[in-house]
Amino acid sequence: MRAGALALVLLSLGAAPPAWPDERGSGGSSGGGFLRLEGHGGPVQGVAVSPDGGRLLTASFDYSVGLWDLETGALIRWLEGHEAAVNAVAFLPAGAAGGARALSGGDDFDVIEWDLATGQPLRRMEGHRGKVFHLAVSPDGRLAASSGWDGRIGLWPLEGGAVRWLEGHRGPVSEAAFSADGATLYSASHDGTIRRWDVATGAMQAVVVEHGFGTNHVVLNEAAGWLAYGAVDGAVRALDLASGREIADLTADRRPILALAPSPDGRFLGVGDGHGYIMVIDTADWTIARDFRAAVEGPIWALAWTRDGARLAAGGIADEAAVWPLSGAGDALFAERRQFHTPPSAMSNGERQFVRKCSVCHTLNPDGERRAGPTLYGIFGRKAGTVEGYRYSDALRGADIVWNAETIGKLFELGPDRFTPGSKMPLQRINELADRRDLISYLRRNTGPANGQDATGGTK
Repeated sequence: MRAGALALVLLSLGAAPPAWPDERGSGGSSGGGFLRLEGHGGPVQGVAVSPDGGRLLTASFDYSVGLWDLETGALIRWLEGHEAAVNAVAFLPAGAAGGARALSGGDDFDVIEWDLATGQPLRRMEGHRGKVFHLAVSPDGRLAASSGWDGRIGLWPLEGGAVRWLEGHRGPVSEAAFSADGATLYSASHDGTIRRWDVATGAMQAVVVEHGFGTNHVVLNEAAGWLAYGAVDGAVRALDLASGREIADLTADRRPILALAPSPDGRFLGVGDGHGYIMVIDTADWTIARDFRAAVEGPIWALAWTRDGARLAAGGIADEAAVWPLSGAGDALFAERRQFHTPPSAMSNGERQFVRKCSVCHTLNPDGERRAGPTLYGIFGRKAGTVEGYRYSDALRGADIVWNAETIGKLFELGPDRFTPGSKMPLQRINELADRRDLISYLRRNTGPANGQDATGGTK
């Protein structure tokens, strides 16, 4: 029996979890209770806690970053500047680069440095040729490492200077972690390896792990002498740094591993997976201290500990983040189901097409809410690129397109890359004519009145 499975059995038999720090401990994360941070218009894919423990950053599919008060759960401000989904966020250490600042990275291939006091972008760091999936900041706050799906790691001097690239992975890079002295970097990749790099020279020093599946996350604890990683096949394993020997396997048969976060004191590891569970590992003896379902549907994509180690912040497929206290009775869940988890048998075919192709990015409501794309309310007869307040790409702002049944049909027949080249709309098509017709009929019934024009054009 695997160690993880054994630990789960012990928990089911009533083994007591370790005593967690007081929820109102000295780390700046007072308040102590469960928080639901609502306002995003898409899944939350990254979270980070500020060095002083008082604030939280959230990165979302809706192209935005949220800055929140961790005591009250109140939104402080939105950070708007990315042109695609945001995947990663990181605070800069207090005093780094002069002031309260943070970084974010996204599907637009860019890293943005933010002034948190004003919410304004200070610098856009360009050069990746694929999405930026993770950000790490060196312990001294002078260097940031961006992990890209172009197979490269960018090393960005935060006090000015040119980027340096670490190249050698044979697949997308998922995460990187600095050593305590900032001289070494460990990186995890979809090529199934974890590699060690010399930061000063950019030289790859060693392949530390060769796993049969992609590695998504890496955590380093030099003081305790171990490295842990999470992988696409559900593996959660730890190695002895000196010998490379495997010292723990806590695989719980839930895949993939999508988040791996160490507590501030390094003792505990939070694990998020594709089945919506959060597992907490006690590295003192490599047993599972807590394991609970945190999402009604979908994965847990991001985890971060509060400074006192008493709570875990998480993001997943819901349009919100949540913060859990790890002491006390009961486990709160991401309770709301997203619309696209409604059983397909309960939908018409037109609604099913909308849910699959449109609902993550678009609403049908007049106010539009917060989404990656503009509202579809009133779409029939509307000129492309004209919803007030939405930041369109240049391609759509200048497009000579009026949305009606014919143009919507062509959009999904040809795909956005051919019908609206240069737009931000994800590449997708609806191949069957009947499915396109059903989607158009559903939109006609649910997007409000046409804007003074005939909404019944062709359905090619």
